[in-house]
Amino acid sequence: MIGRLNHIAIAVPDLDRAIAQYRDTLGAKVNPPQDEPDHGVTVVFIDLPNTKIELLYPLGDNSPIAGFLERNPAGGIHHMCYEVDDILAARDRLTAAGARVLGDGTPKTGAHGNPVLFLHPKDFNGCLIELEQVPAAS
Repeated sequence: MIGRLNHIAIAVPDLDRAIAQYRDTLGAKVNPPQDEPDHGVTVVFIDLPNTKIELLYPLGDNSPIAGFLERNPAGGIHHMCYEVDDILAARDRLTAAGARVLGDGTPKTGAHGNPVLFLHPKDFNGCLIELEQVPAAS
């Protein structure tokens, strides 16, 4: 059901420092920051040959990343995102198997403009999982 690893998201307490670290120290291609108000985050995607890293920084007072950084002041891995062909079929299969989808189960539009859902970390070995529906390759 799941496809390739789309990205690993890392919550960071200092976005500028993290960008410089990936760009200048590691020599990675770093894309410009983009605000995602519906998710309460500013994201920066770092392109790697086989996947992406997503830096997450709080946007606004109600950002879920702010709470994560309070518990993890140095930052850390926030979630892993896997691609799926059909997010509604994936949701239905997972919930039938007992997995909990966060929110009301309705996909939201993610940073790539595609539908996304998040799965409860307690159901996946302590790891928050994001599913992203990606267009079929032509």
